[in-house]
Amino acid sequence: MVKFLKGVAASAIGTIVGLLVFVVLLGIGAGSLVMVLLATTSRETEPSLDPNSLLVIDLSTPVRDAVPPSGASVVLEETLSGSSNEAISIYQALRAIEQAAEDERIAGIFLYGNTFNGLATLGELRQALVAFKDSGKPIFAYEVGWSERDYYLTSVADTVSLDTTGLLEFNGFRAETQFLAGALEKYGVGVQVLRAGRYKSAIEPFVRTSSSPEEQEQTEALLADLWQVFLTTVDDSRTPSQGQLQQLADAGGILLPEDAKAAGLVDQVAYYEDVLADLQSLTGEDASVGEDLPSVDLPSYSTLINSEAANEADDVVAIVYAEGEITLGEGGTGFIGSDSLSRTLRDLRLDDAVKAVVLRINSPGGGASASEVIADAVRRLQAEKPVVVSMGNIAASGGYMMAAEGSRIYASANTITGSIGVFGLLLNFQAIANRNGVTWDVVKTARFADIDTVARPQSPEELALQQTVVDELYDRFITLVAEGRNLSEAQIESVAQGRVWSGQAAQTQGLVDELGGLMDAIAAAAEQAELTAWSIEEYPQPLSLEAQIIESLFGGISSRLQATSPLPTSPLLAEWEALQSGLTHLETLNDPRGAYTRLPFTTEIE
Repeated sequence: MVKFLKGVAASAIGTIVGLLVFVVLLGIGAGSLVMVLLATTSRETEPSLDPNSLLVIDLSTPVRDAVPPSGASVVLEETLSGSSNEAISIYQALRAIEQAAEDERIAGIFLYGNTFNGLATLGELRQALVAFKDSGKPIFAYEVGWSERDYYLTSVADTVSLDTTGLLEFNGFRAETQFLAGALEKYGVGVQVLRAGRYKSAIEPFVRTSSSPEEQEQTEALLADLWQVFLTTVDDSRTPSQGQLQQLADAGGILLPEDAKAAGLVDQVAYYEDVLADLQSLTGEDASVGEDLPSVDLPSYSTLINSEAANEADDVVAIVYAEGEITLGEGGTGFIGSDSLSRTLRDLRLDDAVKAVVLRINSPGGGASASEVIADAVRRLQAEKPVVVSMGNIAASGGYMMAAEGSRIYASANTITGSIGVFGLLLNFQAIANRNGVTWDVVKTARFADIDTVARPQSPEELALQQTVVDELYDRFITLVAEGRNLSEAQIESVAQGRVWSGQAAQTQGLVDELGGLMDAIAAAAEQAELTAWSIEEYPQPLSLEAQIIESLFGGISSRLQATSPLPTSPLLAEWEALQSGLTHLETLNDPRGAYTRLPFTTEIE
């Protein structure tokens, strides 16, 4: 019935009608609707650019490995929420900075704010900013407070200004894992595990209360690599040596403005008004003008140069973004659907205008079946057209499986990759159910008919049977990577076992071909396709407003009919919320074989 309603709605609802329906359902008045339509018209007007303008880059702007939604749907969402959610794709961000270096209307770049983007993304942006500086145009950076992640990017500036009231955090990286085993046991949830690869640590938060020696070993090596990349990068732009930077971190690394200046990490301690005066001088504006400087933000500038682009080549290099957790089906926001991504790859394979493809991966992995389906689509595409892989912040486990099928793999030094391994989690609710008076009985026609039950733990025979499946999937993973990389299975086995590597280490181990970013991968793809001129197209395109309205109206019907579990009224509320968060991750696991190629769920690197 839901599919029928979707089909009818798709054929009947146009953009304006759909908007009206959506507004009426939400109870929005005519006045608000007018505001939405006016905002849409305003946002869709092409931005203008004055001479001697600043390109302003707000570090909080999400730089995504995806094509961000745009147009009326974004305006509607922002109008309803009262906040801006503007984002930009990594390609559009890099291209904008590249164009700004040659644009006579751009006098310089101003960096401010705090970022939530990943280190590999920031590394690529930083390389683009270094190239921008080669044009002779200056970069200014200012903020009240920065963490290492912020400073990794802003340290490239010619003038780094920390507010007089500010603070610079420079105390190193950490990896923190939340373990749920104690809470699962307390609430009566049983967990049994299947695993192939002794470093495959995704299961540890559910069965341990601390990291295994193998997990500790690989995390220490990964953090050391990431920290070394950070120190080397900062050392290239600022006066302190790597040794001095390490001493600052070991001494506490919480630097007040004057201490940061004395250490050579910032150039000046100043209020914003003082920085503004420098920017006014750069743009030729009189100080009396105040803050009304000629400027353009990064997303708007990207839109502007796209509208000005002309004489696009007929031959296309397609960028296909694979961002999020891998799952069977169509996927959605934050998820890579095996059906939708495979369909995109197939369409590009059949499109004669597309001469090469760059597969940009930012994924921790996911379902083993879904990952292999996508890897097969990449393999079929690669058989007909060059497919060059560009790894973003994370391209691990199932994310690496699809990467292995590319003709060449590029990664940033601080990309997180590898994790070639398989795991399965088997939950049972016998203890918690029995404590609350719930019991089960079963009638079956074969010995293993209830092997997927949650009413009891698995027997040794059942565990052995399912471990055979996991082992077979692991062997196939090894074979797939070995064939894709033109290496022996023994060579892949030696760097597999679920172990995680930095991009820098992965290159030395043969898992990655080159250290480089998206632009390097595009150039390599064009070279392999023997192109002298080409245009770029980004995929997959976001849903249209009509499609989003239909999905909002009908896509969530089944989920709204599902009952939600009430939170327990106990002093252990925070513990229970943490447990629920972990179980929510498990709800996304829909592999039919119950086997997954994924990084840990609960580890955060800061």
